Amino acid sequence: MENQMPDAGPSEAQRASALRRMKAVATGVLVLLAAVFVVSFALQDDYPWLRYVRAAAEGGMVGALADWFAVTALFRHPMGLKIPHTAIIPRKKDTIGESLGSFVQENFLDGDVAREKLAGLKLAGRTGAWLRQRPHAERVAAEVSASAERILDAMDDVLVRDLVANLAQKHMIDPDWAPTLSEVLGKVTAERHHDQVVDLVVARTGDWVTRHPEFFLNSVRQRSPQWVPGVVDQLLAERIHAETLKYLAAVREDPDHELRRSVDDWIADLVADLHRDPATRAKVEQAKRELFNDPRMREWAERAWATTKSALLAQLRDPRSDLHLALVAALQDVGVRLEEDPALADRVDGWASDGAQHLARRYGPELVGIFGETIQRWDGRQASRTIELYLGRDLQFIRINGSIVGALAGLAIYTVATLAFG
Repeated sequence: MENQMPDAGPSEAQRASALRRMKAVATGVLVLLAAVFVVSFALQDDYPWLRYVRAAAEGGMVGALADWFAVTALFRHPMGLKIPHTAIIPRKKDTIGESLGSFVQENFLDGDVAREKLAGLKLAGRTGAWLRQRPHAERVAAEVSASAERILDAMDDVLVRDLVANLAQKHMIDPDWAPTLSEVLGKVTAERHHDQVVDLVVARTGDWVTRHPEFFLNSVRQRSPQWVPGVVDQLLAERIHAETLKYLAAVREDPDHELRRSVDDWIADLVADLHRDPATRAKVEQAKRELFNDPRMREWAERAWATTKSALLAQLRDPRSDLHLALVAALQDVGVRLEEDPALADRVDGWASDGAQHLARRYGPELVGIFGETIQRWDGRQASRTIELYLGRDLQFIRINGSIVGALAGLAIYTVATLAFG
């Protein structure tokens, strides 16, 4: 694959200028042959060898005029004379459009042809070799980022919010949560995942109790009668503090501790209630509705989308952002895999071929119809001018070649006749 994008084709003005130059050259050849004919015809009696020159010039003029007529007849009536079978393109533009569409359909947009062409190109391996090079991956990443940025900028935040709300309503709020929660909690307890939660809560509680002994002293003083001496409150608080730490340590060390069994029993009861108890199921549904109907939840969702969009746009616009660098790395990795893994490359080529075949069969007739419809909308003059701008320059070479071939034919015919009849 080329590193540089191909330059745009010549403009209409440039094509028109090139056509005028070639017409002038072809006409100049005809004028030159006419001048040679006149001179050689006038002097051939004095210089017999000029008869051969005259014959060549005469044949060249005939060839030039015949090809001028043929080329001109494609686009207009020669010299304005409405000779039959001239101005072919203006008269037959609709038929030409249909024929061109049929040609493209049969040779380019046929499903089997598209599949065969892509299968032979081995695009996956070639794309991988191109994409694994970092400059190319960065180029593709920049295009992807620019496209994503335009899409995000064009998004209506209100429509996105409503779409998210509708999806949440359909997939999160409308379904009954109780069966799902019951199933999830059942799997959690069966696989003992909740033990880690208990360990975490006990450990954090132990750390907090260790750092805050004054909490126990203040609690005892607030609840102790005023006549109890302060030293007694102090000793009682220390005792409660020590026993609490001892109890938490026992919970941490004993996997079969009574607290753990109590948690197991509580979860088992909750699972059973979620599965069978209508009152529990109703409470879950009520909590769910209150959660999603809370205005703060809607405000949070709107802020979350705004923050996410802003962060994505910032990442997409910065070529040094983590997102951009990750995209470049991912594209390079895809390139390496496509080039070095023949099985993957074959699968991708197969997908591309199948996709091309499907697109050709599905949209080929519609694309072909564009040719005919576009040409049918042109008037005769526009069709003739457009086609002449694209093909007329090359057709002028037919006039030049006709002049040369006619000159050689005229010279050959005269030479053979002279040798045969004197």
